[in-house]
Amino acid sequence: MEINEIFEKLDEIQEKMQSEELSLEDSFAYYEKAMELLKQCDEQIGTVEQKVQMLDENGEKHEFE
Repeated sequence: MEINEIFEKLDEIQEKMQSEELSLEDSFAYYEKAMELLKQCDEQIGTVEQKVQMLDENGEKHEFE
């Protein structure tokens, strides 16, 4: 799942969790799903950060830190 899709799913979960008719059990299930999605997002962002390289003033490439 791509990052944009993860954000869309998180938005959907947020809307559902704001419903006053939501049971406590459903709230915990949505919370758990949101945490899984956030973990996936964090892993993908970490992978992208590792690939990003910066150029210094001499034009040499260095990994993003």
